[in-house]
Amino acid sequence: MDLINSTNHPINTSTLFKMKKTVNTLLFFHLILSYFIPTLILPFLATSLLQDNHWNFGTALCKVFNSTLSVTMFASVFFLSAISLDRYLLTLHPAWSQQHRTPRWASSIVLGIWISATALGIPYLVFRETHHNRKGIVTCRNNYAVSSNWNSREIQTLRQQIHVACFISRFLLGFFLPLFIIIFCYRRVASKMKERGLFKSRKPFKVMTTAIVSFFVCWMPYHVYQGLLLTKNQSQLLELSLIITVVTTSFNNIFSPILYLFTGENFKKVFKKSIITLFKSTFSDEFSAERT
Repeated sequence: MDLINSTNHPINTSTLFKMKKTVNTLLFFHLILSYFIPTLILPFLATSLLQDNHWNFGTALCKVFNSTLSVTMFASVFFLSAISLDRYLLTLHPAWSQQHRTPRWASSIVLGIWISATALGIPYLVFRETHHNRKGIVTCRNNYAVSSNWNSREIQTLRQQIHVACFISRFLLGFFLPLFIIIFCYRRVASKMKERGLFKSRKPFKVMTTAIVSFFVCWMPYHVYQGLLLTKNQSQLLELSLIITVVTTSFNNIFSPILYLFTGENFKKVFKKSIITLFKSTFSDEFSAERT
């Protein structure tokens, strides 16, 4: 069945592959890709969680899945930061953007982000391994000391020190710094657009607010949970934070791309548009009062 646009005219589905390669399409495509990859892993993690954290998929998948989750986590927050910086440059430095903001420039940014995210995720490929506990349950967990001796006091101290270092680096690079960049950029963008009188609707504010709030709500529980793991206190607070983390990160991976697409649109018109039209509207490089 042909897709129907807002004017009730059929749209050739071949237009799906004719979207112009722009800075926005490149950044958003890789952002959505970084969201999509973890959804392929979620069924395995859910199975393990339902079996009281028993891992029966082997050491190789234990390492690959969890390092992939780390890579995509860093990639997604880096792409969100890059998009906010791109909005900042486009609004406050239009002359520079006119000369340098090209698809080739964006491709370099995309490549740099994936390389950086991979470099930050590789340690977890080394740390992650399966471990048989006293109850006979096989768990997939981080062995920060990369040692088979789990009971030595010296190894436990070393493991704790490396764990703290990893937590701090993940929090600073994967949450605090990106959040600061996103808030700073969108505040400057909003201020400049208001100064120029470009806001003729509340739509740009909705997009900016969605970007900031969704980032904070989706990722803050994850880092709270990681911080509580350092205390080694198996309390109800730890279990509650784990549940909230699973819910928010799953929402982030599955629903955030849809949320970004629909935030800037009138919901009464969303279902009258084809998906391809909606993507084109969202990815448009026109930085007007109707698009941010």
